[in-house]
Amino acid sequence: MMLIEETSVADNDLPIAEFKAHLRLGTGFADDTLQDVLLASFLRAAIAAIEARTGKILLSRSFSWTLTAWRDTAEQALPIAPVTDITEVALVASDGTETQVGPATYRLERDHHRPMLVASGQCLPRIPPGGEAEVTFVAGFAAVFGDLPADLAQAVMLLAAYFYEHRGSTGLSSDALPYGVAVLLERYKTVRILAGSARS
Repeated sequence: MMLIEETSVADNDLPIAEFKAHLRLGTGFADDTLQDVLLASFLRAAIAAIEARTGKILLSRSFSWTLTAWRDTAEQALPIAPVTDITEVALVASDGTETQVGPATYRLERDHHRPMLVASGQCLPRIPPGGEAEVTFVAGFAAVFGDLPADLAQAVMLLAAYFYEHRGSTGLSSDALPYGVAVLLERYKTVRILAGSARS
């Protein structure tokens, strides 16, 4: 399985001004934008870290996901959430021949933790032997930062500020989030109910 981010968050979509206010940086000077590139990098790092930790996409963008077999013939859990639209499903044969799957044969079952690609009939389309299925979809809580749930937006600001304030440190733990960030993200962790099932 391989997940590819087809579109990225544009610089204009990052809350640079809000982050400056959060950090209490001075404004009104001729060199106000001097740190913008650096601040954007910390915001991107915070967003990426939160998405990796939770499996939830914050700002909407397009992804493509390839897999060689459905985990369940009737439904397939998607690798990230929340998915807002499935734009295309294609079957790729071993020789590279691609066949588009009609949208009438599947539907999106929305869920903030485990969205599903579900067959409209009894089964999802059969993946060719030695081939793969490619699912293209849009995922994310909001198109712009200001529309994110308040706790996620605050988590980004706190984590980006943490990265900024410790930018010269080499002794930080790579797997631990600051306590305040971890608390804000607690409800976004994927709940595993049935180990091994398509919904786990």
